[in-house]
Order: sequence, then structure tokens, then C-alpha cells
Amino acid sequence: MFTGIIEETGKILHIGPDRLHIQAKKVLEGTKTGDSIAVNGVCLTVIKLDGRGFTADVMPETFSRSALGLLTTGSSVNLERAMAADGRFGGHIVSGHIDGTGTIKTMTKDGNAIRCQISAPGEILRGIVVKGSVAIDGISLTVAGVWKDRFEVSVIPHTLSETILTEKRPGDLVNLENDIIGKYVERLLLFEKGESSADSAGASGSDSKKTGLTKEFLLRSGF
Repeated sequence: MFTGIIEETGKILHIGPDRLHIQAKKVLEGTKTGDSIAVNGVCLTVIKLDGRGFTADVMPETFSRSALGLLTTGSSVNLERAMAADGRFGGHIVSGHIDGTGTIKTMTKDGNAIRCQISAPGEILRGIVVKGSVAIDGISLTVAGVWKDRFEVSVIPHTLSETILTEKRPGDLVNLENDIIGKYVERLLLFEKGESSADSAGASGSDSKKTGLTKEFLLRSGF
């Protein structure tokens, strides 16, 4: 679990077909092989540590479903270690399992902040609400506006200075992760409507059409 509060930005030292070697410093403190680090919002497992940074395996599906495949040697990335049990929860619940990608449409100065509009597919937009939370390249941000084809966030100077958002331009692809609470609510509603079928943890058609939020219903739905 992550919080969306970026600890530092690192640089890609090497990118291969199935792994990344990333220059880092702060996130190496207390980190050991097998630990998780979010790289631009994508949860990756550390397989090797060295004096310059860490190496992580990346599955082909992860490259294809995220913007990690667009990285090159020298690219900057947002980094966050998994949340410690005794840590402060400064952002929101971020799993590191992104839901898809979006495209930056506009970046407009608004006083000391930047208003950033991002286009996204409908399956992501339906989980985004005004004043709710969304993770953009692993950064926990508050939604300022939502339209049928895009949403907007307002980014404060501190976030810009501590993350790679300051390097982004219109047309750039970013990783998006919806608020996990909204995803659980959506899944429950789909079960109530009997629309869960193939991805409903094996529930049968007759089961999925039963209504009523009961203990049996929750257990049957995988909760």
C-alpha cells in the first residue's frame, strides 16, 4: 500500500525488455530485496540493490498497460516506498496497480498553482468525482473538475517541485489509478444489478442476481 506522497524523483539508468535499473537515494533507506517501490505509481518489486539505486522486474503486461514503456535512459520518475505501518497517511490509499493511462490536454497557470486537465477513457472517468482523490503517476491529487471526456486537478508548487509533473507537457501520457474505495462500491453495485458475470470472482448467474447486502452476499462476492 502507498499514500501517493512522492518521496523523491529518480532517474532511469537502464531499461530492458523485462526490468528497470533506477537511480535513487532516499527510497533505498531501509529497503531490502523483495520490498515494493512505486515507480510513477506502478508497484514494482526490488530484486537488486546497489550503490546507485535498485533494479526491478517488469512484466510485459505492465509495460503495455502503463506509461512505463515510454521511459528511456535518463527519464525522471516518481518514487515512493510502501507505507510503513507506523507512518502518517498524508495522501490516500494507493495500491500501485494502475487502472490505465490518460493524456495531458492542458496545463494552465492559476496563481501559484497549475491546473492540469487530463483526458481518460470512460471506464476510468466513471470512478472520478469532484473533490475525490486520484493518483497521477503515483501522486495523490484532489479532483477539481470532471467532464465527459476529461478531468482536472490543481497542483500546488510543492508538489510540482517534488515530482516529475513539472516536466510534463500537453500530449504526455500519465499513469492513472482510481480511488480503491470507489472501485469496491462499483463492484458491489454491479453485483446488485446482476452485471458482474465474467470478472465477479466466480459468482454464478443466479447468485449475482440476488439482492440485499448481507453477510452471505459479501462472502459470495469475495469480500
